[in-house]
Formats: sequence, C-alpha cells, structure tokens
Amino acid sequence: MFEQTFKNIDDILWKDSGADSELDYIGQTSWIMFLRYLDELENEKADIAVLKDEEYTYILDEEFRWNSWAMPKVDGKIDHHKARNGIDLVQFVDGKLFPYLAKFKQTAEHAQTIEYKIGEIFSELKNKIQSGYNLREILAYADELPFRSSKDKHELSHLYETKIKNMGNAGRNGGQYYTPRPLIRAMIDVIDPQIGEKVYDGAVGSAGFLCEAYDYMYERMNKNVDNLKILQERTFYGKEKKNLAYVIGIMNMILHGIEAPNIKHTNTLGELIRDIQEKDRYHVILANPPFGGKERKEVQQNFDIKTGETAFLFLQHFIKSLKAGGRAAIVIKNTILSNSDNASIALRKHLLESCNLHTILDMPAGTFTGAGVKTVVLFFTKGEATKKIWYYSLNPGRNMGKTNPLNDKDMLDFKTLQKTKADSENSWTLNISDIDETTYDLSIKNPFTPEEAELRTPKKILEDIVNLDKETNEILASIKELV
Repeated sequence: MFEQTFKNIDDILWKDSGADSELDYIGQTSWIMFLRYLDELENEKADIAVLKDEEYTYILDEEFRWNSWAMPKVDGKIDHHKARNGIDLVQFVDGKLFPYLAKFKQTAEHAQTIEYKIGEIFSELKNKIQSGYNLREILAYADELPFRSSKDKHELSHLYETKIKNMGNAGRNGGQYYTPRPLIRAMIDVIDPQIGEKVYDGAVGSAGFLCEAYDYMYERMNKNVDNLKILQERTFYGKEKKNLAYVIGIMNMILHGIEAPNIKHTNTLGELIRDIQEKDRYHVILANPPFGGKERKEVQQNFDIKTGETAFLFLQHFIKSLKAGGRAAIVIKNTILSNSDNASIALRKHLLESCNLHTILDMPAGTFTGAGVKTVVLFFTKGEATKKIWYYSLNPGRNMGKTNPLNDKDMLDFKTLQKTKADSENSWTLNISDIDETTYDLSIKNPFTPEEAELRTPKKILEDIVNLDKETNEILASIKELV
C-alpha cells in the first residue's frame, strides 16, 4: 500500500541536487519519517490523556509540530496561506527546526528518553534537500504515512528494510550497514533468546539483529502487558558510532514497535574493557562488527590483546560483555581462524579457554554485497572451555551476489543439523585436543571433501607423451601394411 509513496519520495530525492546516493535517500527519508512518527505519537498520547480527563504536555512547541510547519491544514487540506514553500521552507528547516530539535540532547532527563533521541538525531543529521519545492512534495507524501496501528507499522518496517537493503547493495559504504536477514534469522534461531533476557549489539548499524530478535521473541512470548513492557523497555540494547547508521537504527526499531530504543551514539571500542562490570553484561549478543576497520593506538590500549583490526577488538568486547552462561553469535572475517600473528593466536586461545565455541558456520563468498572477504559466524557460550567445535560449510549450490542473494531456504540444512551437530558432507566436528596449541589454528578443513586426483609430475607427463607417440607410430605402421 505504501510502496508507491516510498518510490515517489525516492524519485523526488533523485531530482534534488542535494541528495547524491541511496545513503542520502535513506538519511533524508529517515529524519522526515521520524518527525511524522513523532507527530502521530504525540497526538495518540494527547487523545489518551483526554479520555482520562488529563492534560498532555507536548514535547515540541507548537511552532515546530508537524501540523504547524510541515502540513498546516484547513478542512483536511493543506493551508497554502500558512504552508512555507521554496526557499522559505528550507531556511526554516535549516535555521530554526534543526537547531531547536538538536537542543533536546542537552535538556533531556536521560539518554533513554524520546527527547534525548530527538536531540541526538538532529544534532548529527543535516537537511540535504536543497529545493524547498521538492521538500514540500516529500512532506506531502510523508503525511500519508500512518504510524498508529501495528499493521501499518509492520508494513512500513518492511518497506524501510527494503530501503536499507538497497542502500547496502549501493556499494561498499552502504554494505557496512546491511547483514542479510536470512543469516540473521538463522543465527537467532540457534541462539533462541527468551523473554527476560537482555540482547545486545555493540555495532548496531541498521539494528537488523535487534529488530529480527524482537520479531522472534514477540511471536513466541505470552502476549501480556508485563511481557510487552519488558520487550519494549528492558530487552534490546545497542551502540553505534556512525551518525547515519545511528539514525537508521533508531528509525528501524521504532517501526518494529520499540518506542524509545536503547541505542547509544558512541564508539563502543572507546570504552576501557576492564571497566565492564556485571551490570553492563548481557544474556545474548548478536553482532556483525565492521570488516577491515582500523583503530588508532590509543583505542587499542583499551584492550588486553592489542590489534589494529577493529573486528578483533569487537570480539574481545563481546566476550567481556557476555554474562556467565550467556550466548553469542558473531559474524567475523574468516581470517580470525587462521591468522598467524601473535594477537590473533592470543585471541583464539582466549576465546577457546573462556567460552565454549560450539559452532562455526562458514559462509560462502558473495554473502555480503561489496565485501571482498569471506566470513564465518562464531557461536559460543561463556563460562566453559571449548572441547569440540562443530563446523558447517554452507554450500548454496550457486554463486552468491547482488542478483542472487542468500535466502531462508539456503539456511535450512544448517539449522536442522546444528541441533544435533551431526556429520554430513558439509559438516564435521573438531576435537580441541587435536589442535596445535602453538597456533590454535581453527581453519576450515572439511574432512569429507573428496580428494582430488593427484597431479602428474612433469617427468611423468613426458613419459606418457613418449609412450603415446610410440603407440601412435605402431598403429600408423599397422595401417600402412594394410594399404
């Protein structure tokens, strides 16, 4: 129903000289959708207050509410006498609206309030729409989007996910935000988060892990007020360093039903790992930290195992942030299994000794659009040393890529076999007592892969050629005798 609305907004952004890429499209769409959502949220709360004979205090001053600046109406139609247009509209948005909203970051009571989220979003994002006429058209389309019913939010969340996916397909910069949802869903199936557990992603990006975990837990829980409150307020936590990803993550969670997402705008790796206490730990961690990033030496000093590889610093953070008995599933470069530098060996030793690394899922090349590296998923439970690792090498039977992406059917065999950790042509078990303790090498080596025929040596090839020539000459001689 709303798909055409999103398409129309994209078409206008494409025409505008200020929006250059899919990243800009989703960034600009996000701040407008957020204000539209906020308008619906405030009106809904005001209606409820009226029913209770109470007075509702709006978060925004009247001048900055949607119906005052974005879509002032009379008799249900836009009031052209009040509605700003052209340069007047852009000047109001850039010069008054954004600065006003950004101030909420300083005045909010604490970081978990909707007021703080408003301040964070509008202190980091900028309006890039340069034509006030284009902005006026976009506001009109956004005004058609409803946020009140769960059915509407569900449809909007699917469309927003499609935009995030398109952004991921747009190129390397976008790809850092997008983890294929079939992979996320398979990881969540294995980890099986429960109501009452805290779920964390320290590199939250578009919040794909938290949103999918929300759907998984919501579908399986008893639908009562207490469980809904727990799911809304005390279940999902995340941190994100990048401005745009932070906004997209907030918007994505709002559309999935979380009113004030517990996502902090901060560099997770900037925290001293030794400062993490029991109150900071989580029952479940699901994440896909950025591939190939590099952190400054000052940041590396926050960790016991010093390395410039961002993903390996994140893995230390996740191990430390997990409660005893807590479960994690982490997407990471496959080089974590075999790198021979001291930091990588120390990290593998730490992981094997402090956690039960029970499953390694080997993903095929092309799983992540724009990423030139192969990846694995590490599944582990904290608090007991690893004795056996079950490996599964995913073979979808086709080359993966933008036009041939991963789907839920591809993950079925893995999910089925993982329950019993059975051997198959794609799965096997490694006993930790059999590995070399000087390297802790955990490389993917499928013992069931058929051995290839041994290549002939050059000497053997020359001997074969001589023998074939001899055989040919004998045949020719026989033929000559006949003719």
